[in-house]
Amino acid sequence: MSENFTFTLKATSGKARLGEITMPRGTIRTPAFMPVGTVGSVKAMYLDQVREGGADIILGNTYHLMLRPGAERVARLGGLHELIRWPYPILTDSGGFQVMSLSGLRKLDEQGVTFKSHIDGSLHHMSPERSIEIQGLLDSDIQMQLDECVALPAEEKEIERAMEMSLRWAERCRVAFGEQPGKAMFGIVQGGDSQALRIRSAEGLKQLDLKGYAVGGLAVGEPQNVMLEMLDITLPVLPSEKPRYLMGVGTPDDILKSVARGIDMFDCVMPTRSGRHGLAFTRRGKVNIRNARHAEDMRPLDEESSCPAARDYSRAYLHHLVRSNEALGGMLLSWNNLSYYQDLMQGIRKAIAEDRFADFQAETLAAWEKGDIDAP
Repeated sequence: MSENFTFTLKATSGKARLGEITMPRGTIRTPAFMPVGTVGSVKAMYLDQVREGGADIILGNTYHLMLRPGAERVARLGGLHELIRWPYPILTDSGGFQVMSLSGLRKLDEQGVTFKSHIDGSLHHMSPERSIEIQGLLDSDIQMQLDECVALPAEEKEIERAMEMSLRWAERCRVAFGEQPGKAMFGIVQGGDSQALRIRSAEGLKQLDLKGYAVGGLAVGEPQNVMLEMLDITLPVLPSEKPRYLMGVGTPDDILKSVARGIDMFDCVMPTRSGRHGLAFTRRGKVNIRNARHAEDMRPLDEESSCPAARDYSRAYLHHLVRSNEALGGMLLSWNNLSYYQDLMQGIRKAIAEDRFADFQAETLAAWEKGDIDAP
């Protein structure tokens, strides 16, 4: 572990990158998948399981934590790591996306955004400076700038206005963050589905010489090919010696195709949300455990998995739990899904180290296409 935030690029395979972020609370192996711990918990999971499954870092959400239990309270309780018993790195997003998507009433201007809580209707103001202050009170290791995320499709003028605002807010966040040894602030590239605006955003952020850069405003309704096109345009502009984080993405296929373009970090609620709704991710592709074909199948989801939820419980039992709306069903499938995602990342890292990422990608896709085992 390092007393400073450092990113080391260790190998490449095509554009795919193997790296390592080191900081006081631990090492993050990249490409990395960060389980989403929105309110200080990864839904339906013990954090011990999250760690044992292979996670080096989790994500917390500024918007939700500022509303409940409150950033100042978290600080009084020793910070988020102490409160949730996770001594490893935590990344907090700025809260901007949730303000835009969850708040029923909001007013946006140059100073920030005023909004009503979705919990109790109380009024709050989030400026770039306040976002960084909250993330500091939470004591997160990687902090994100406040940005304005526009849902697609949108008019180019509206996308440009939000992108320019986000650039100005990034500069204010950088000043507010100051110098914090061992921690990092990342900027967020915006620009919707406009190539020109994405390039302008990336170039503007690069001038701030931040410790890392995220690509935001994607996976918000646009087709996968548009997301990949934006990555193809954006990533060559960003510094190759800094980590690159694709926010809110995604499916295993999204991850493979984004790693192939040079992305280093991912987060998404998909593995846990899908698990709570009866959908399992496996090396054979997606399996809907609700389907009647599993009702009398005593075989496991995947006999070769390292995860007990996939290896040791029958499909029949998982089917019964999910159809009975038992919490344990969602817990076991979330465990399976997060383990599958981390196994996928481990396979990706190994393949890049061996300079065979393209082969690994093809083999993984072929296994998904082959599909699940036949019904008994």
